[in-house]
Amino acid sequence: MRKINKILAGAGVLALTLALAGNASYAGDRGKVTTPTLTGFASLPATTFVPGSEPSGSLVTGSTNGIPVPFADQPIQGFSGIADNGDGTFDVLSDNGYGNQANSADFLLRVQRLAPAFATNTVDVLGGVNLTDPRGLVPWKLTRSDRVLTGADFDVESIVKGSDGTYWIGDEFGPYLLHFDRAGRLLAAPTPLDGVIAPETAARTGATATLGSSKGFEGMAESVDGRYLYPLLEGTVTGDAAGQLRLNEYDKRAGKYTGKRWTYQLESPANAIGDAISVDRNRFLIIERDNGQGATAVVKKIYVADKRDRNRDGLLDKTLLVDLMNVANPRKLGGFGTTFTFPFQTIEDVVILDDRTIAVLNDNNFPFSNGRTAGVADNNEWITIALPHSLR
Repeated sequence: MRKINKILAGAGVLALTLALAGNASYAGDRGKVTTPTLTGFASLPATTFVPGSEPSGSLVTGSTNGIPVPFADQPIQGFSGIADNGDGTFDVLSDNGYGNQANSADFLLRVQRLAPAFATNTVDVLGGVNLTDPRGLVPWKLTRSDRVLTGADFDVESIVKGSDGTYWIGDEFGPYLLHFDRAGRLLAAPTPLDGVIAPETAARTGATATLGSSKGFEGMAESVDGRYLYPLLEGTVTGDAAGQLRLNEYDKRAGKYTGKRWTYQLESPANAIGDAISVDRNRFLIIERDNGQGATAVVKKIYVADKRDRNRDGLLDKTLLVDLMNVANPRKLGGFGTTFTFPFQTIEDVVILDDRTIAVLNDNNFPFSNGRTAGVADNNEWITIALPHSLR
């Protein structure tokens, strides 16, 4: 299990200094809590944009919580996956855009480079890369002739950063596995999953859909040795039992799925998963949530899921790790009370910082979600939680 790296990647960079100072504030709480406890809070305002980028949101309709559309630049929003760079910075995957294929053609798919500064409750934006296909590896027509990828091309929801700096990204429109270099350029044709076809692919190919819309690779973990990927579907495949989700194994070295598969059982078929990350060779952290927000948010939980299936029921063994609607906050961080809640519709990022500390981020569905305050577009919130027991 990796530890938080306290060494600056570049001495004198203020953003990293603030981020690491914030990390130190919660590292000192290790081993001192008896229940999951909030140790860091940071927030990126909803109306944060990539400076000097392209207009976006021209196809957005519906309630935008008072934020006028279209936008002059690309929003930095919708965090749906996270990778720890080990130096106080993180690569965070923005969602596909504005909720569906039809309204997201002017949203550029992008990996954001961010650094939370818990000492000031803020998040520094350090840059990022757009996702592109300059070699023409996607065999069907893209939205843009310059082959910059948009939210009408793929619905990117999960990310793993390899030791070589390349990105493995899970998509929901295929669902596909996508492999990009460190500059965001596609390295290989999209890899489908046999027998699993989303409606967006069915519409393009004439095949029969076997999965609901936006129910593809919502979470994806990497094995601790870096060889395997474990993409987790958000929805149930046609013919499977209600609320059962497939977790498949992909061999990066061989470039194909191994045929090994496990099953994650949702507490309710109406729930969904938000993210997955490996703890060790057998265990994962998986976010499970209902569709509520604000006053209707009830199930926002992180489970430990174990491949070993000790009770022999054919399912991943589940143990509750954190109830995100009931986190102790004795220091009243972020200006909240002594019980902290994370009442967002979509919570799609979890990262292990050390064996007793995790970070969790929401997808704010900009500009639509308003789980924190009714009528106000949600910010991107970034919290750290100390655990009462070691993940080891």
